[in-house]
Amino acid sequence: MDETACIAFDSAVEELRAREYPLLQGTTYLDHAGTTLYAKSLIERFSADMISNLYGNPHSASNASQLTTRRIEDIRLRLLSLFKADPQEFDVVFVANATAGIKLVMEAFRDQEHGFWYGYHRDAHTSLIGVREAAVEHRCFTSDVEVNDWIQQQDSEGQRDGLFAYPAQSNMNGRRLPLDWSNRLRNSKRTPVYTLLDAAALVSTSPLDLSNPEEAPDFTVLSLYKMFGFPDLGALIVRQASASIFDKRRYFGGGTVEMVVCLKEQWHAKKADSLHERLEDGTLPIHSIMALDSAMEVHRDLYSSLDQVSRHTAFLAKRLYEDLSSLRHSNGGKVCHIYKDSASTYGECSTQGPVIAFNLQNECGGWISNAEVEKLAAVKNFQLRTGGLCNPGGVASSLGLAPWEMRENFSAGQRCGNDNDIIRAKPTGMIRVSLGAMSTLKDVNSFVAFVREFFVHEAIAEITSPMTIPQQEPPTPSRLHVESLCVYPIKSCAGFSVSPGAAWEVRPEGLAWDREWCLVHQGTGAALSQKRYPKMALIRPSIDLDDGVLRINLVGALRETTSTHEVTVPLSADPRLFSNSDLYKESHARVCGDNVSAKTYKSSKLSSFFSQALGVACHLARFPAVSSGSGSTRHSKAHLQKYQKASSMQIPGAFPITAPLTPGACVSKPILLSNESPILTISRSSLNRLNELIKAEGGKAAQAEVFRANIVVAENPDYPPGLEDPYAEDDWRFLQIGQQYFEMLGACRRCQMVCIDQQTAEKNQEPFVTLSKTRRFDGRVYFGEHTCHLPLQDSSSPLVQNPTITVGDAVRTFRDEDAHQDNQLRALVS
Repeated sequence: MDETACIAFDSAVEELRAREYPLLQGTTYLDHAGTTLYAKSLIERFSADMISNLYGNPHSASNASQLTTRRIEDIRLRLLSLFKADPQEFDVVFVANATAGIKLVMEAFRDQEHGFWYGYHRDAHTSLIGVREAAVEHRCFTSDVEVNDWIQQQDSEGQRDGLFAYPAQSNMNGRRLPLDWSNRLRNSKRTPVYTLLDAAALVSTSPLDLSNPEEAPDFTVLSLYKMFGFPDLGALIVRQASASIFDKRRYFGGGTVEMVVCLKEQWHAKKADSLHERLEDGTLPIHSIMALDSAMEVHRDLYSSLDQVSRHTAFLAKRLYEDLSSLRHSNGGKVCHIYKDSASTYGECSTQGPVIAFNLQNECGGWISNAEVEKLAAVKNFQLRTGGLCNPGGVASSLGLAPWEMRENFSAGQRCGNDNDIIRAKPTGMIRVSLGAMSTLKDVNSFVAFVREFFVHEAIAEITSPMTIPQQEPPTPSRLHVESLCVYPIKSCAGFSVSPGAAWEVRPEGLAWDREWCLVHQGTGAALSQKRYPKMALIRPSIDLDDGVLRINLVGALRETTSTHEVTVPLSADPRLFSNSDLYKESHARVCGDNVSAKTYKSSKLSSFFSQALGVACHLARFPAVSSGSGSTRHSKAHLQKYQKASSMQIPGAFPITAPLTPGACVSKPILLSNESPILTISRSSLNRLNELIKAEGGKAAQAEVFRANIVVAENPDYPPGLEDPYAEDDWRFLQIGQQYFEMLGACRRCQMVCIDQQTAEKNQEPFVTLSKTRRFDGRVYFGEHTCHLPLQDSSSPLVQNPTITVGDAVRTFRDEDAHQDNQLRALVS
C-alpha cells in the first residue's frame, strides 16, 4: 500500500473514531502493546447478544447449556480460521490470558518423567522467562545468531524433552523475530525440542499464518484483548501432532474428567474426545467467549483484515520513528535515543511492529527521568508506558545493564515505576509508545509536538552588535594530568589500579568501591591495619565489573598459608540477591578510633580465608556507600583543616618548600572507611623530590603505592623536562580534573605505615625518615592532600548524573585567587 493509500485509510480511521471510540475524546492513546481499545459497536453487539440469548453452564444438558456449547465450538473454529489453522491439525484452548497459556504448557513439561530442558530468547516477556524455574536445565539465548548456531548443531539437549520459547514480536521495541525457527528446530534435533511462540504482541496488529502445520509452532499463545480490546481472554493454540505432551499432565479440575474415585481408591479417567476438553479446567469464561465472537465480527467490519491493520500501523510507526529521530536540541544534540535493532526497519512489516522504545536526553546529553516524562504526559493526556516493560533481557541489553548492575540498582531501591530511574548516568527503564488499528497520523503528530514543546531545548537569541566578532583563544594544553588512579576496596589491603581509558565513578564518599570493606578482629571488633599486620599488603582485591564481584587474591608469602588463593564477594550492597552464603549480620567496628555501623559477612569460608592468611581471627565487613535499606549510614571526619597561605621557609637539609599552613575552619565530608577524607591526592613532582633526597642519603626510593593515594597528579609528558614544581599542592585550593571539580581539604598526616613495601610487605625506614626531616610541621609529618569532589549544580548534565574521571585526564589547579576567575568554580563555592 503506497503512501497515498495509507493516508486515505488513515482518513477513514479518523472518521470511524468519532463514531466508534468516543472514549478517545481529549486524549491520545499510545499503549496498544498493553491493550488496544474496544469499539462502541462491539459493546453494543455483545450487549444485544446477552439480552437476546440465554446461556447456561456448558457442563449440563439443558437447552441453555447446549446453546452455549454450540456457540463456543463455533467461535473456536472461527478463531482458528482467523489464523488459517486447520481444525484437524490444531486445537484452541481458552485461557485467562497469554500467561495462563504459557503456564499450561509449562505444567505439561514439568510433569514429564525426567523433567525438561528449557531455552528462551533474550527478548522474551517475563511470562516466558518464568518457565525456567520449573525446568531441570535452562538457557537464555542472547541473540538471534546464537539461536541460529544452536539450531544448526545436530546434537540434542540430552535425554529430556526440550522446550524453546520466544516472542514473535518483542513487546519492548516491536522487533519481529524469525517465524521459521519452529520448522528448523523440528528438523534438526534428535531429541524433540518443542517450540512455544508468544504471539500476543504480534497478532495485535499483524496476521499470523498457521496454514502449514509442519512449519507452525507446537504451542502458540495469544492475548485476545490486545487484538480487540475486549474481552479479557487468552488462547493457547496447540498443534495436534504435539498434543501428546499433555498426556502426563497430572492436574485435573472441573469438567476435564469423565470420572473420579476418591474414597477407598484414587483413580480418575480424563476426557479423551478433544484436547481442549482435557485442558480447560473448570467452567469456561462463557460470556467472554461470546464477546469474542462479537469482537471478531466488529474488527472485520471496521478494518477489513489484520493485513490492512498491519500496513496502516507500519505506515504510522515509520512516520513516528522518522519524526522522533529528527528532533534536535539547538546545539545539535539528539533528543530521542531510540532502541532499535539494526536488522529491523520501520515500515517493513516482516521485521518491525508499530512500537517505539526510547529515552529522552537533554541538551547536555543527560538522561531525562522517565517518571517526569510520564507525569507530564499524564497532565497532557498522553497514555504511554515507561519502566522495565516486562522485558528484562531486552531492556538490559539495550541499556547496557549488566546483571550485577540490575541487582545493585534493586538493592539501592530501584523498582519498576518508581522515581529512582537514573542510576550512575544510566536509565533503568525506557519509554514505550505503541500504535494500534485505531491510531492515526493525528496521534503521531500530537505526540511529536508534545516532545518538541517540553523536551527540545531551543536557543535563546542574543542581541549583539553586527560588527562584534567574538574572539576565542585556542585551548592551552594542561601542564598536569592524572598519572594514575587507584582504589583500595579493602581497607589496609593492596590497591586496585584503574585501567587507562576506564571512566571511574566519583561518589560523594570518594572513588567508587574505595574502602567499602575492611577486616575486623573477631574478638575486639577493631579494623585491622597494615601498621600491625603488614602482610595485608599481600591481599590483592580487584574490581570485576563484568561479573559484578570483588575478587580477592593472595600473593607472595600468603599463598603458602592457605590452600584457597581466591575468593569473591558480590559488589551489590545486598548480597542476598546473589547467595545465601554471603548474608550480612549487623555489627559495629572500630575504625581509627571511631565506632561505625558495619555489615559483617556470615560466611565461614570468607572468615577462614582471611584468618588463615593473616594468622589472626577476623571477619570481612562492609560499609556500603549505597544503603540497602537496613540503616547503613555514612560517617565523617570533622578535624580536617583548611590552611591559610604562609611564607616559604627553609628546612635544614631540604630544598626550599612552602610550609603547610596555620589551621583554619573545620570541614566535615562524608567518607566510608578511609581514615581522613574521601580522596587522597599526591603529586609526582613532590614524590620525585622526596626520592632525590632519599637516594642522596643512600636510601631506597619510595614507590607511589606506599602513600596509598587515590589520585597521582604528574606533569604532562608532552611538556619539556625540568618543569616540575614539587609541593605546589600546598597552595592548591581546588582542582579541575577532566570536567569535574575537587576541593583540597588539607595536608595528609603521615605515620610509619608508609615504610611498608607494598610488593613484599617488608618494613623499611624510608620514606618516613626523610619525610620527618623535610615535611614536619607543628610536630606532624605531612605528604599529599586530602580532597573531596564538588558536584556540579546542573543536575541535568551527565557530568552530574555520573561524575567520572579517567587516567590521563587534564588537571587544572586553582589557588584562592584563581578560583574567582573560573565561572563554574565560582558558582560551586559561592
